[in-house]
Amino acid sequence: MQVFDNNMRRASRRASLRRGSISALPQKSAEIPWDIFERLSMPFLFCQAAAIVSSHLLHALNISSISTFAVFVWFALATVGAVLFYHFVKVSASGKGVLITGCEAPLAWYLAKKLDDLGFTIYAGFNIPIEESDEAGILKEETSGRMKLLHLDVTSEKTLLEAAHFVSQHLPHGAQGLWAVVHCAHWIALGELEWIPFAVLRKSLDLNLLGAARLTQIFLPLVRRAHGRVVFLTSGLNRVPSPVRGIQCATQAAVDCFAACLRQEMRTRGVDVSVVAAGEFSPGNGWLNETELRDQAKQMWNQLSSEQKKTYGEDYYEAAMTSVEKYSREAADIQPTLRVLIDAVTRTFPMARYTPVTAKEKLQIFLAEHLAPSLYESVYGEQKKFVY
Repeated sequence: MQVFDNNMRRASRRASLRRGSISALPQKSAEIPWDIFERLSMPFLFCQAAAIVSSHLLHALNISSISTFAVFVWFALATVGAVLFYHFVKVSASGKGVLITGCEAPLAWYLAKKLDDLGFTIYAGFNIPIEESDEAGILKEETSGRMKLLHLDVTSEKTLLEAAHFVSQHLPHGAQGLWAVVHCAHWIALGELEWIPFAVLRKSLDLNLLGAARLTQIFLPLVRRAHGRVVFLTSGLNRVPSPVRGIQCATQAAVDCFAACLRQEMRTRGVDVSVVAAGEFSPGNGWLNETELRDQAKQMWNQLSSEQKKTYGEDYYEAAMTSVEKYSREAADIQPTLRVLIDAVTRTFPMARYTPVTAKEKLQIFLAEHLAPSLYESVYGEQKKFVY
């Protein structure tokens, strides 16, 4: 029966990938371009300050009696045009290679396919051997000859070194190095801290944090030679305290901090470092599988002691572990995250941080970061009943 279930699961994934296309991906609502708003926010503040100073100076020197508002409008229009031009300038894809990890997940799979369509040479890394991956076979069929498939387990030193050797030997013609490394490999561990076995904690850290750090270490010389960029996919909700998702939030927050430090280190080397802090539905069914989620929950319950089972109770445990099931059932709205990942690779001046989240998620992140913990918990405290 287990073999039958696995075969059905793989067949479902094959069918969904074959039916899918970038333009046909499900989208729940109109995307809010937070990256553009964030890039314009500081220039607008400077426009206001410059308008006040300029208008007062013109009045004091009796040069003009123009109002502060009129000066502000003039500065704002000029600034918006300059910033948008700066924001949308793109690099040429010809002769540039991009390494993407975690391509067995739909988000990374579609990213590899779209970047290949744009003309980049893609090195698509899969966590399992290529011959065992249906997703790898479909990706190879539907892309150009530039697509290179790699077995890339970020927790295995052997596969990392083999991948680095392969990439260095198969760079695009004339390329000095590797244009971009995009970290999309993730593994989610869910559950309250007392329930999660230490081996699961270690695997989450190894794959989500240490694996990303080691892969960056190995490929950084190639990226530095090309004056390229490193892109990390994390969760925008890692700053929102949430029961059941403590380990996930911790590892994603660690990647955030790691990327911020790496950005400072690489600034003088001509290497850009970007973080794409996606929202809740971005992973969607790309990272969570309902059957696998229930299997993980049953295994953890069986490993709890009698005292722990009595203390928490099966009803509470089941309510907690199934509270995130809705994210495995929802169609993944990966369009906003896909767009900003492409932007982070293709823009001449990428942003340090992208936040493709909904307005509701943006508000909750803002309140979690700026409100006192007691006040925030009074607003969102009822969500501890596992209604996220």
